[in-house]
Amino acid sequence: MTLLQGPLDCIILNGTVVTAADIGRYDIGIKDGKVALLAPAQALATTPAARVIDAEGAYVMPGGVDAHVHLAEPPLFGKGRTADDYTTGTRSAIAGGTTTIIAFAPQDKSAPSLLGALDEAEKKAENNTYCDYSFHLLVGNPTRQALDEFAILRQRGISSVKIYMTYEALQLRDNQILDVLLQSRTDGITTMIHAENGDVLSWMTEQLERRQLLAPKYHATSRPQILESEATNRAIALGQLIQTPILIVHVSSPSAAEIIRQAQTNGLPVYAETCPQYLFLTRAELDKPGFEGAKCVCSPPPRDGEADLEGIWRGLQNGTFTILSSDHCPFVYDDAVNGKKAAISADAPVGRFRYIPNGCAGVETRLPLVLSANRLTPQKFVEVTSTNPAKLYGLYPRKGALIPGISDADLTIWYPSLDPFPITNDMLHHNVDYTPFEGTTITQWPRYTLLRGEVVWDRDNGGIVGQKGYGQFVRRDRSEFSGDQSPWDIEKF
Repeated sequence: MTLLQGPLDCIILNGTVVTAADIGRYDIGIKDGKVALLAPAQALATTPAARVIDAEGAYVMPGGVDAHVHLAEPPLFGKGRTADDYTTGTRSAIAGGTTTIIAFAPQDKSAPSLLGALDEAEKKAENNTYCDYSFHLLVGNPTRQALDEFAILRQRGISSVKIYMTYEALQLRDNQILDVLLQSRTDGITTMIHAENGDVLSWMTEQLERRQLLAPKYHATSRPQILESEATNRAIALGQLIQTPILIVHVSSPSAAEIIRQAQTNGLPVYAETCPQYLFLTRAELDKPGFEGAKCVCSPPPRDGEADLEGIWRGLQNGTFTILSSDHCPFVYDDAVNGKKAAISADAPVGRFRYIPNGCAGVETRLPLVLSANRLTPQKFVEVTSTNPAKLYGLYPRKGALIPGISDADLTIWYPSLDPFPITNDMLHHNVDYTPFEGTTITQWPRYTLLRGEVVWDRDNGGIVGQKGYGQFVRRDRSEFSGDQSPWDIEKF
Protein backbone atom coordinates (compact mmCIF):
# COMPACT_ATOMS: atom_id res chain seq x y z
CA MET A 1 0.00 0.00 0.00
CA THR A 2 1.56 3.28 -1.13
CA LEU A 3 0.68 5.17 2.05
CA LEU A 4 2.90 2.85 4.09
CA GLN A 5 6.06 2.93 1.97
CA GLY A 6 8.96 4.28 4.03
CA PRO A 7 8.74 5.85 7.49
CA LEU A 8 5.52 7.46 8.62
CA ASP A 9 5.39 11.22 8.90
CA CYS A 10 3.77 11.15 12.33
CA ILE A 11 2.48 8.63 14.83
CA ILE A 12 -0.03 9.33 17.59
CA LEU A 13 0.53 6.74 20.33
CA ASN A 14 -1.69 5.46 23.13
CA GLY A 15 -4.67 7.72 22.51
CA THR A 16 -8.30 7.11 23.29
CA VAL A 17 -9.51 7.53 19.72
CA VAL A 18 -13.07 8.77 19.34
CA THR A 19 -15.19 8.78 16.20
CA ALA A 20 -18.93 9.29 15.81
CA ALA A 21 -19.36 5.51 15.92
CA ASP A 22 -16.62 4.15 18.16
CA ILE A 23 -14.23 4.79 21.03
CA GLY A 24 -11.13 2.75 21.84
CA ARG A 25 -7.37 2.70 22.45
CA TYR A 26 -5.47 3.04 19.18
CA ASP A 27 -2.32 4.31 17.57
CA ILE A 28 -2.70 6.44 14.45
CA GLY A 29 -0.16 6.50 11.64
CA ILE A 30 -0.04 9.53 9.33
CA LYS A 31 1.53 9.70 5.87
CA ASP A 32 1.31 12.40 3.17
CA GLY A 33 -1.38 14.31 5.01
CA LYS A 34 -3.71 11.32 5.34
CA VAL A 35 -4.61 8.88 8.06
CA ALA A 36 -2.51 5.90 6.94
CA LEU A 37 -3.58 3.34 9.52
CA LEU A 38 -5.22 2.70 12.85
CA ALA A 39 -3.59 0.05 15.00
CA PRO A 40 -4.07 -1.28 18.54
CA ALA A 41 -2.45 0.88 21.20
CA GLN A 42 1.37 0.51 21.28
CA ALA A 43 1.39 -1.46 18.01
CA LEU A 44 3.27 1.39 16.31
CA ALA A 45 5.61 2.08 19.22
CA THR A 46 8.69 0.91 17.30
CA THR A 47 7.59 2.04 13.82
CA PRO A 48 9.91 4.69 12.30
CA ALA A 49 8.33 8.13 12.06
CA ALA A 50 9.50 11.71 11.71
CA ARG A 51 7.43 12.71 14.72
CA VAL A 52 5.81 10.80 17.57
CA ILE A 53 3.16 12.26 19.87
CA ASP A 54 2.33 10.37 23.05
CA ALA A 55 -1.39 10.82 23.70
CA GLU A 56 -1.57 8.57 26.74
CA GLY A 57 -4.94 9.06 28.43
CA ALA A 58 -6.00 11.79 26.00
CA TYR A 59 -8.92 11.91 23.62
CA VAL A 60 -7.91 11.91 19.96
CA MET A 61 -10.74 13.10 17.72
CA PRO A 62 -11.27 14.18 14.12
CA GLY A 63 -10.65 17.90 13.79
CA GLY A 64 -13.67 20.09 14.35
CA VAL A 65 -15.76 21.22 11.37
CA ASP A 66 -17.43 24.57 12.03
CA ALA A 67 -20.03 25.04 9.31
CA HIS A 68 -21.25 28.53 10.27
CA VAL A 69 -18.57 31.22 10.38
CA HIS A 70 -18.79 34.88 9.27
CA LEU A 71 -15.45 36.38 8.17
CA ALA A 72 -14.45 39.52 6.27
CA GLU A 73 -18.04 40.38 5.43
CA PRO A 74 -19.26 43.83 4.39
CA PRO A 75 -22.00 45.48 6.49
CA LEU A 76 -25.13 43.46 5.76
CA PHE A 77 -27.46 44.13 8.67
CA GLY A 78 -27.03 47.88 9.18
CA LYS A 79 -24.13 49.17 11.24
CA GLY A 80 -20.95 47.27 11.94
CA ARG A 81 -18.32 45.27 10.11
CA THR A 82 -17.07 41.81 11.05
CA ALA A 83 -13.85 42.09 13.04
CA ASP A 84 -12.18 38.87 11.90
CA ASP A 85 -10.77 38.31 8.44
CA TYR A 86 -9.74 34.91 7.09
CA THR A 87 -6.38 35.11 8.83
CA THR A 88 -7.49 35.98 12.36
CA GLY A 89 -10.67 33.89 12.17
CA THR A 90 -8.92 30.70 11.07
CA ARG A 91 -6.06 31.30 13.49
CA SER A 92 -8.67 31.35 16.23
CA ALA A 93 -10.28 28.20 14.81
CA ILE A 94 -7.17 26.00 15.00
CA ALA A 95 -6.38 27.20 18.54
CA GLY A 96 -9.78 25.83 19.55
CA GLY A 97 -9.47 22.52 17.71
CA THR A 98 -11.34 23.34 14.50
CA THR A 99 -9.57 22.32 11.28
CA THR A 100 -12.21 23.19 8.66
CA ILE A 101 -14.59 26.14 8.52
CA ILE A 102 -17.35 27.05 6.08
CA ALA A 103 -17.76 30.80 5.75
CA PHE A 104 -20.18 32.91 3.72
CA ALA A 105 -19.96 34.58 0.33
CA PRO A 106 -22.75 37.19 0.55
CA GLN A 107 -24.63 38.30 -2.56
CA ASP A 108 -25.57 41.96 -2.50
CA LYS A 109 -29.31 42.60 -2.67
CA SER A 110 -28.85 44.54 -5.91
CA ALA A 111 -26.56 42.02 -7.65
CA PRO A 112 -28.23 39.76 -10.24
CA SER A 113 -25.47 37.11 -10.01
CA LEU A 114 -23.94 34.96 -7.28
CA LEU A 115 -20.59 34.44 -8.93
CA GLY A 116 -19.12 37.83 -8.11
CA ALA A 117 -19.75 37.17 -4.42
CA LEU A 118 -17.99 33.82 -4.66
CA ASP A 119 -15.04 35.33 -6.54
CA GLU A 120 -14.68 38.02 -3.89
CA ALA A 121 -14.75 35.55 -1.00
CA GLU A 122 -12.22 33.29 -2.71
CA LYS A 123 -9.91 36.27 -3.20
CA LYS A 124 -10.12 37.23 0.48
CA ALA A 125 -9.38 33.70 1.68
CA GLU A 126 -6.71 32.54 -0.76
CA ASN A 127 -3.29 32.15 0.90
CA ASN A 128 -4.62 33.76 4.08
CA THR A 129 -5.98 30.88 6.17
CA TYR A 130 -4.59 28.69 8.92
CA CYS A 131 -7.22 25.97 8.45
CA ASP A 132 -9.07 24.46 5.50
CA TYR A 133 -12.19 26.23 4.31
CA SER A 134 -15.15 26.39 1.99
CA PHE A 135 -18.08 28.74 1.39
CA HIS A 136 -21.86 28.91 1.52
CA LEU A 137 -23.46 31.33 -0.93
CA LEU A 138 -25.68 33.79 0.90
CA VAL A 139 -28.56 34.44 -1.50
CA GLY A 140 -30.00 37.95 -1.10
CA ASN A 141 -31.41 38.35 -4.61
CA PRO A 142 -32.69 35.10 -6.18
CA THR A 143 -32.96 36.33 -9.75
CA ARG A 144 -33.37 33.84 -12.57
CA GLN A 145 -29.69 34.35 -13.34
CA ALA A 146 -28.68 33.61 -9.75
CA LEU A 147 -30.82 30.47 -9.63
CA ASP A 148 -29.39 29.21 -12.91
CA GLU A 149 -25.92 29.63 -11.38
CA PHE A 150 -26.59 26.93 -8.74
CA ALA A 151 -25.26 24.38 -11.25
CA ILE A 152 -22.08 26.45 -11.64
CA LEU A 153 -21.68 26.55 -7.85
CA ARG A 154 -21.70 22.76 -7.86
CA GLN A 155 -19.02 22.72 -10.55
CA ARG A 156 -16.91 25.04 -8.38
CA GLY A 157 -17.21 22.77 -5.34
CA ILE A 158 -19.95 24.67 -3.50
CA SER A 159 -23.03 22.69 -2.46
CA SER A 160 -24.94 24.93 -0.04
CA VAL A 161 -26.74 28.26 0.10
CA LYS A 162 -28.23 30.29 2.92
CA ILE A 163 -31.40 32.38 2.88
CA TYR A 164 -33.02 34.69 5.40
CA MET A 165 -36.62 35.12 6.53
CA THR A 166 -35.64 38.36 8.32
CA TYR A 167 -33.38 41.45 8.02
CA GLU A 168 -34.53 44.10 5.57
CA ALA A 169 -31.35 43.84 3.51
CA LEU A 170 -31.68 40.08 3.02
CA GLN A 171 -35.22 38.93 3.75
CA LEU A 172 -36.82 36.77 1.06
CA ARG A 173 -40.58 36.50 0.60
CA ASP A 174 -42.17 33.04 0.62
CA ASN A 175 -42.36 32.87 -3.18
CA GLN A 176 -38.64 33.65 -3.41
CA ILE A 177 -37.88 30.98 -0.81
CA LEU A 178 -39.82 28.49 -2.93
CA ASP A 179 -37.78 29.50 -5.99
CA VAL A 180 -34.56 28.79 -4.07
CA LEU A 181 -35.84 25.47 -2.70
CA LEU A 182 -36.96 24.29 -6.12
CA GLN A 183 -33.59 25.12 -7.66
CA SER A 184 -31.80 23.50 -4.71
CA ARG A 185 -33.79 20.32 -5.30
CA THR A 186 -32.79 20.35 -8.98
CA ASP A 187 -29.07 20.89 -8.40
CA GLY A 188 -28.48 18.95 -5.17
CA ILE A 189 -27.88 22.04 -3.04
CA THR A 190 -28.33 22.14 0.74
CA THR A 191 -30.50 25.11 1.76
CA MET A 192 -29.83 26.75 5.13
CA ILE A 193 -32.62 28.94 6.51
CA HIS A 194 -32.45 31.69 9.13
CA ALA A 195 -35.95 31.31 10.55
CA GLU A 196 -37.35 34.41 12.25
CA ASN A 197 -40.48 36.27 11.13
CA GLY A 198 -38.98 39.49 9.80
CA ASP A 199 -42.24 41.39 9.38
CA VAL A 200 -43.37 40.76 12.95
CA LEU A 201 -39.85 41.50 14.20
CA SER A 202 -39.92 44.90 12.50
CA TRP A 203 -43.37 45.60 13.96
CA MET A 204 -42.20 44.66 17.46
CA THR A 205 -39.17 46.91 17.07
CA GLU A 206 -41.36 49.87 16.10
CA GLN A 207 -43.62 49.25 19.10
CA LEU A 208 -40.62 49.27 21.45
CA GLU A 209 -39.12 52.40 19.90
CA ARG A 210 -42.39 54.29 20.26
CA ARG A 211 -42.17 53.58 23.98
CA GLN A 212 -38.46 54.61 24.06
CA LEU A 213 -37.46 51.10 25.08
CA LEU A 214 -34.10 51.13 23.35
CA ALA A 215 -31.52 49.44 25.62
CA PRO A 216 -29.73 46.21 24.59
CA LYS A 217 -32.07 44.03 26.65
CA TYR A 218 -34.97 44.94 24.35
CA HIS A 219 -33.26 43.15 21.50
CA ALA A 220 -34.60 39.94 23.05
CA THR A 221 -38.02 41.49 23.62
CA SER A 222 -38.26 42.32 19.91
CA ARG A 223 -37.60 38.68 19.01
CA PRO A 224 -39.82 36.47 21.22
CA GLN A 225 -39.67 32.73 20.72
CA ILE A 226 -42.93 32.69 18.79
CA LEU A 227 -41.24 34.57 15.94
CA GLU A 228 -38.71 31.79 15.62
CA SER A 229 -41.17 28.93 16.03
CA GLU A 230 -43.63 30.44 13.50
CA ALA A 231 -40.91 30.97 10.91
CA THR A 232 -39.52 27.49 11.56
CA ASN A 233 -42.96 25.97 11.00
CA ARG A 234 -43.38 27.99 7.79
CA ALA A 235 -39.94 27.02 6.50
CA ILE A 236 -40.74 23.36 7.09
CA ALA A 237 -44.05 23.75 5.24
CA LEU A 238 -42.29 25.34 2.27
CA GLY A 239 -39.69 22.59 2.23
CA GLN A 240 -42.47 20.00 2.40
CA LEU A 241 -44.20 21.60 -0.59
CA ILE A 242 -41.05 21.25 -2.71
CA GLN A 243 -40.12 17.94 -1.03
CA THR A 244 -36.51 18.90 -0.51
CA PRO A 245 -34.27 18.90 2.59
CA ILE A 246 -33.77 22.08 4.62
CA LEU A 247 -31.49 22.99 7.50
CA ILE A 248 -32.75 25.43 10.13
CA VAL A 249 -29.69 27.27 11.41
CA HIS A 250 -28.80 28.58 14.88
CA VAL A 251 -31.96 27.35 16.63
CA SER A 252 -32.30 29.04 20.02
CA SER A 253 -35.85 28.23 21.06
CA PRO A 254 -37.03 24.94 22.59
CA SER A 255 -40.44 25.57 21.02
CA ALA A 256 -38.83 25.74 17.56
CA ALA A 257 -36.85 22.60 18.41
CA GLU A 258 -40.11 20.80 19.23
CA ILE A 259 -41.54 21.74 15.83
CA ILE A 260 -38.40 20.41 14.15
CA ARG A 261 -38.55 17.22 16.20
CA GLN A 262 -42.14 16.62 15.18
CA ALA A 263 -41.30 17.12 11.51
CA GLN A 264 -38.42 14.66 11.82
CA THR A 265 -40.71 12.16 13.56
CA ASN A 266 -43.07 12.49 10.60
CA GLY A 267 -40.26 11.54 8.26
CA LEU A 268 -39.57 14.95 6.75
CA PRO A 269 -35.97 15.75 5.71
CA VAL A 270 -35.56 18.58 8.21
CA TYR A 271 -32.18 19.17 9.85
CA ALA A 272 -31.18 21.67 12.49
CA GLU A 273 -28.19 23.46 13.94
CA THR A 274 -27.64 25.07 17.31
CA CYS A 275 -24.74 26.99 18.86
CA PRO A 276 -22.99 27.35 22.24
CA GLN A 277 -24.64 30.71 22.97
CA TYR A 278 -27.95 28.84 23.28
CA LEU A 279 -26.40 26.31 25.65
CA PHE A 280 -24.62 28.74 28.00
CA LEU A 281 -26.15 32.23 27.75
CA THR A 282 -29.57 33.62 28.70
CA ARG A 283 -31.27 36.94 28.02
CA ALA A 284 -30.09 38.12 31.44
CA GLU A 285 -26.72 38.69 29.73
CA LEU A 286 -28.36 41.46 27.67
CA ASP A 287 -29.49 43.28 30.83
CA LYS A 288 -26.07 44.12 32.18
CA PRO A 289 -25.40 47.71 33.33
CA GLY A 290 -25.16 50.44 30.71
CA PHE A 291 -24.35 49.15 27.26
CA GLU A 292 -22.56 45.97 28.41
CA GLY A 293 -25.48 43.78 27.32
CA ALA A 294 -24.66 44.59 23.69
CA LYS A 295 -21.78 42.13 23.89
CA CYS A 296 -24.27 39.26 23.81
CA VAL A 297 -26.64 40.65 21.19
CA CYS A 298 -27.04 38.03 18.47
CA SER A 299 -29.95 36.70 16.46
CA PRO A 300 -31.89 34.78 17.50
CA PRO A 301 -31.16 36.09 21.00
CA PRO A 302 -30.25 34.01 24.04
CA ARG A 303 -33.47 32.81 25.60
CA ASP A 304 -35.13 33.22 28.98
CA GLY A 305 -33.43 30.96 31.49
CA GLU A 306 -32.22 27.55 32.58
CA ALA A 307 -35.29 25.72 31.25
CA ASP A 308 -34.56 27.02 27.76
CA LEU A 309 -30.91 26.03 28.00
CA GLU A 310 -31.96 22.55 29.06
CA GLY A 311 -34.34 22.32 26.12
CA ILE A 312 -31.50 22.99 23.69
CA TRP A 313 -29.16 20.54 25.42
CA ARG A 314 -31.92 17.94 25.18
CA GLY A 315 -32.18 18.55 21.44
CA LEU A 316 -28.45 17.92 21.05
CA GLN A 317 -28.63 14.74 23.08
CA ASN A 318 -31.64 13.24 21.31
CA GLY A 319 -30.62 14.05 17.74
CA THR A 320 -33.01 16.92 16.99
CA PHE A 321 -29.93 19.00 16.24
CA THR A 322 -27.82 17.50 13.49
CA ILE A 323 -24.88 19.82 14.03
CA LEU A 324 -23.36 22.24 16.53
CA SER A 325 -21.75 25.31 14.93
CA SER A 326 -20.43 28.54 16.40
CA ASP A 327 -22.19 31.16 14.23
CA HIS A 328 -18.97 33.10 14.78
CA CYS A 329 -19.99 36.65 13.84
CA PRO A 330 -17.46 38.92 15.57
CA PHE A 331 -17.66 42.65 16.22
CA VAL A 332 -15.33 44.79 18.28
CA TYR A 333 -17.19 46.15 21.30
CA ASP A 334 -15.30 49.38 21.91
CA ASP A 335 -15.63 50.76 18.38
CA ALA A 336 -18.09 53.56 17.66
CA VAL A 337 -17.87 53.23 13.87
CA ASN A 338 -17.74 49.54 12.95
CA GLY A 339 -18.36 47.85 16.30
CA LYS A 340 -21.06 47.37 18.89
CA LYS A 341 -20.83 50.97 20.13
CA ALA A 342 -21.93 52.24 16.71
CA ALA A 343 -25.44 51.94 18.18
CA ILE A 344 -24.75 54.65 20.79
CA SER A 345 -25.66 58.25 20.04
CA ALA A 346 -26.27 61.48 21.97
CA ASP A 347 -30.02 60.81 22.14
CA ALA A 348 -29.50 57.11 22.98
CA PRO A 349 -26.67 56.91 25.56
CA VAL A 350 -27.31 53.20 26.18
CA GLY A 351 -27.69 52.58 22.47
CA ARG A 352 -30.60 51.69 20.23
CA PHE A 353 -30.87 47.93 20.14
CA ARG A 354 -31.99 47.87 16.50
CA TYR A 355 -28.59 49.26 15.45
CA ILE A 356 -26.38 46.99 17.56
CA PRO A 357 -24.36 44.76 15.22
CA ASN A 358 -25.77 41.26 15.68
CA GLY A 359 -23.30 38.53 16.48
CA CYS A 360 -20.81 37.01 18.90
CA ALA A 361 -17.35 35.51 18.52
CA GLY A 362 -17.17 31.78 19.21
CA VAL A 363 -15.15 29.79 16.67
CA GLU A 364 -12.35 29.20 19.21
CA THR A 365 -14.47 28.45 22.27
CA ARG A 366 -17.09 26.15 20.63
CA LEU A 367 -15.34 22.83 21.23
CA PRO A 368 -13.77 23.50 24.66
CA LEU A 369 -17.06 24.82 26.08
CA VAL A 370 -19.16 21.89 25.00
CA LEU A 371 -16.63 19.16 25.77
CA SER A 372 -16.02 20.67 29.22
CA ALA A 373 -19.75 20.65 29.96
CA ASN A 374 -19.65 16.84 29.91
CA ARG A 375 -23.26 16.70 28.72
CA LEU A 376 -22.61 14.63 25.59
CA THR A 377 -20.91 11.27 25.15
CA PRO A 378 -17.55 11.62 23.40
CA GLN A 379 -19.04 9.94 20.31
CA LYS A 380 -22.03 12.31 20.22
CA PHE A 381 -19.65 15.25 20.64
CA VAL A 382 -17.66 14.15 17.56
CA GLU A 383 -20.88 13.47 15.68
CA VAL A 384 -22.36 16.96 16.08
CA THR A 385 -19.12 18.99 15.92
CA SER A 386 -17.27 17.17 13.14
CA THR A 387 -18.79 14.13 11.41
CA ASN A 388 -22.34 15.36 10.82
CA PRO A 389 -21.23 18.80 9.54
CA ALA A 390 -18.89 16.99 7.13
CA LYS A 391 -21.70 14.71 5.96
CA LEU A 392 -24.27 17.48 5.74
CA TYR A 393 -22.05 19.70 3.61
CA GLY A 394 -20.37 17.19 1.32
CA LEU A 395 -16.97 17.01 3.06
CA TYR A 396 -17.21 13.43 4.34
CA PRO A 397 -15.19 11.17 4.51
CA ARG A 398 -12.26 13.47 3.69
CA LYS A 399 -13.23 15.46 6.78
CA GLY A 400 -14.98 14.36 9.96
CA ALA A 401 -13.62 10.82 9.89
CA LEU A 402 -10.46 8.76 10.54
CA ILE A 403 -10.66 6.28 7.66
CA PRO A 404 -7.21 5.03 6.60
CA GLY A 405 -6.19 6.07 3.10
CA ILE A 406 -9.23 8.33 2.69
CA SER A 407 -9.53 10.84 5.53
CA ASP A 408 -7.26 13.84 5.93
CA ALA A 409 -5.14 13.61 9.06
CA ASP A 410 -7.09 16.39 10.77
CA LEU A 411 -6.93 15.67 14.50
CA THR A 412 -7.59 17.36 17.79
CA ILE A 413 -5.80 15.89 20.80
CA TRP A 414 -7.20 16.83 24.19
CA TYR A 415 -5.44 16.73 27.55
CA PRO A 416 -6.47 13.82 29.79
CA SER A 417 -7.73 16.47 32.24
CA LEU A 418 -7.06 20.05 33.26
CA ASP A 419 -7.71 21.88 36.50
CA PRO A 420 -10.78 24.08 36.05
CA PHE A 421 -9.95 27.52 34.67
CA PRO A 422 -11.95 30.46 33.35
CA ILE A 423 -12.13 31.57 29.73
CA THR A 424 -10.64 35.03 29.34
CA ASN A 425 -10.45 37.09 26.20
CA ASP A 426 -6.70 37.56 26.49
CA MET A 427 -6.16 33.82 25.97
CA LEU A 428 -8.03 33.82 22.65
CA HIS A 429 -6.74 34.44 19.13
CA HIS A 430 -9.57 36.30 17.41
CA ASN A 431 -9.50 40.02 16.56
CA VAL A 432 -12.16 40.97 19.11
CA ASP A 433 -11.86 42.86 22.39
CA TYR A 434 -14.18 40.58 24.38
CA THR A 435 -15.70 37.12 24.52
CA PRO A 436 -19.34 36.55 25.56
CA PHE A 437 -18.09 33.57 27.56
CA GLU A 438 -15.69 35.59 29.76
CA GLY A 439 -15.30 33.85 33.14
CA THR A 440 -17.01 30.60 32.11
CA THR A 441 -15.14 27.75 33.80
CA ILE A 442 -13.88 24.95 31.56
CA THR A 443 -11.72 21.88 32.03
CA GLN A 444 -10.70 21.13 28.43
CA TRP A 445 -8.57 22.81 25.79
CA PRO A 446 -6.82 21.23 22.80
CA ARG A 447 -3.24 20.20 23.45
CA TYR A 448 -2.57 19.70 19.74
CA THR A 449 -4.43 20.47 16.54
CA LEU A 450 -3.19 18.72 13.40
CA LEU A 451 -4.23 19.75 9.90
CA ARG A 452 -3.41 17.29 7.13
CA GLY A 453 -0.78 15.73 9.36
CA GLU A 454 0.96 18.97 10.37
CA VAL A 455 0.84 20.22 13.95
CA VAL A 456 -0.66 23.70 13.68
CA TRP A 457 -1.48 24.25 17.37
CA ASP A 458 0.73 23.14 20.26
CA ARG A 459 -0.54 24.65 23.49
CA ASP A 460 2.54 23.76 25.53
CA ASN A 461 5.15 24.73 22.94
CA GLY A 462 4.40 27.91 21.07
CA GLY A 463 0.63 27.90 20.69
CA ILE A 464 0.02 28.77 17.03
CA VAL A 465 2.75 26.90 15.17
CA GLY A 466 0.99 26.56 11.81
CA GLN A 467 1.56 28.96 8.95
CA LYS A 468 -0.84 31.40 7.36
CA GLY A 469 -1.60 30.08 3.89
CA TYR A 470 -1.37 26.37 4.83
CA GLY A 471 -5.17 26.21 4.81
CA GLN A 472 -6.71 25.03 1.53
CA PHE A 473 -10.03 25.45 -0.20
CA VAL A 474 -11.90 22.14 -0.03
CA ARG A 475 -14.20 21.24 -2.90
CA ARG A 476 -17.48 19.82 -1.64
CA ASP A 477 -19.88 17.31 -3.14
CA ARG A 478 -23.60 17.13 -2.46
CA SER A 479 -24.80 16.42 1.05
CA GLU A 480 -25.08 12.85 2.27
CA PHE A 481 -28.51 13.96 3.49
CA SER A 482 -29.62 15.27 0.05
CA GLY A 483 -33.02 14.41 -1.21
CA ASP A 484 -34.69 13.52 -4.48
CA GLN A 485 -33.36 15.37 -7.54
CA SER A 486 -36.09 14.17 -9.89
CA PRO A 487 -38.29 16.85 -11.51
CA TRP A 488 -40.77 18.39 -9.09
CA ASP A 489 -44.31 17.31 -10.00
CA ILE A 490 -46.85 20.07 -9.37
CA GLU A 491 -49.70 17.90 -10.61
CA LYS A 492 -49.62 15.72 -7.50
CA PHE A 493 -51.15 18.54 -5.45
